[in-house]
Amino acid sequence: MLTNKIVAYRVLTVNDFHSQLNDKKGKKQMKKMSVLLSIIMLFLLAACSSAEEEKATNSEDTAKVQSYTVTHAMGETTIEGEPKRVVILTNEGIEALLAMGVTPVGAVEAWTGNTWYDHTAEQLKDTKSVGNESEPSLEAIAALKPDLIIGNKMRQEKVYDQLNKIAPTVFAETLRGDWQENFKLYAQALNKEDVGKEKLDAYNKRIEDLKVEFGNQTQQEVSMVRFMAGDVRIYHKDSFSGVILEQLGFARPAEQDLPDFAEKGVTKERIPAMDGDIMFYFTYETGDNEATKLEEEWVNDPLFQNLEVAKAEKVFKVNDVIWNTAGGYIAANLMLDDLEKHFE
Repeated sequence: MLTNKIVAYRVLTVNDFHSQLNDKKGKKQMKKMSVLLSIIMLFLLAACSSAEEEKATNSEDTAKVQSYTVTHAMGETTIEGEPKRVVILTNEGIEALLAMGVTPVGAVEAWTGNTWYDHTAEQLKDTKSVGNESEPSLEAIAALKPDLIIGNKMRQEKVYDQLNKIAPTVFAETLRGDWQENFKLYAQALNKEDVGKEKLDAYNKRIEDLKVEFGNQTQQEVSMVRFMAGDVRIYHKDSFSGVILEQLGFARPAEQDLPDFAEKGVTKERIPAMDGDIMFYFTYETGDNEATKLEEEWVNDPLFQNLEVAKAEKVFKVNDVIWNTAGGYIAANLMLDDLEKHFE
């Protein structure tokens, strides 16, 4: 019995020894694991810290990109962030915005017809009127809470300071000449220069394609005449349609091959200056029928009927809005449509 107890005691002692030995090994392993976990945690913390710093840096860079300055007719204007609520104060500007995928919250009304021109009415169905180009309503503009206002020095110079207090305001210099210059400025103001370039490239490619299509027909001298209530004008090269004809390479009659805008207040003695190989005329009708009456009087006058272009039956009436009054990207393409039909 004593011997068995001793053996049992020895077995127990040996087992205890192994248990203690295993405990020591476990503690060492646990210690190693603890150190390893600490190292891993340090790496994770460092990575997170680096990610946060990178995120903060990217946010700062984004903020810098979103703040940009535009040089324009009235000086420089800094715009914060991408404009979302834009008010436009010219009709050619409306067309530029729509072409670049921007629907203005407010815009000036069309010069003739209903609130908007027919060719832009559908796209402007949710846009609010802010008056007309000559007298935009400051109250209506302010009520729309715009983050950008785009206007024109030729039309709204007197109210620029008031507009600029409502929201950052960018003005083009003039409404005459090459409409593409204003288009480029609007693209800068909207922070959409890439989109603007893409649109102008497409338009100018169309011009080049049409030059090839028209061929020798561009050697014809194109005359342009406009009838308005109380005024008749012969249009020269620095007009909306004049610039487009110039780009296409069309010849102009000697009396119209001039670098300025137009001859205004034309009298019937100047009818011979209207002659050409082909004539396009347009009538600015405001609704009282006065311009239309003037047009009929002049077109049926013996002096007009004696023009070579009239005798050759090469006199065509075209849409005043498209060929002159609207003056923007969409109208330019519609004018090209008209020319393509005439010279196909």
